Amino acid sequence: MTSTIDRLHKLLNLGSKLFSELSLNEVTFKATPKKWSKKEILGHLIDSAINNLQRFTEIQFEPKPYTIKPYNQNGLVIANDYQNSELSELVNIWLALNHRISKLMALQTKATLNYEITLGDGTISDLKFLMDDYVDHMEHHIKQIQTINS
Repeated sequence: MTSTIDRLHKLLNLGSKLFSELSLNEVTFKATPKKWSKKEILGHLIDSAINNLQRFTEIQFEPKPYTIKPYNQNGLVIANDYQNSELSELVNIWLALNHRISKLMALQTKATLNYEITLGDGTISDLKFLMDDYVDHMEHHIKQIQTINS
């Protein structure tokens, strides 16, 4: 789990740096009305952190296999109005949630990392997969933020 936590910290540092260097036009630019801006991608990462923090916590005491409940990604981005939110607030929320997640990751044992989960498609996996996948998902979106043209 140490390598996953290290990757998470590197992505948080990179994301913080990126958002501190981008202009308001760069973070709010939308290629099309249906495409997310960089700020909305950050909002999506906040929603992902909220949902996964709940999952990573609940699996500790819920019956196994723990069933992953999907969430409406587009609906949450719209409902939270990330496009019109203060960037510094979003960055701070994202960092705080992920520092909590990294602490929770560090508390896991070999036994807890093997807790079974059922994914939305019925596939059975484990908590370690879910935590690794969370960081992979974040990495995908940080790369997307780096490459989206404004």
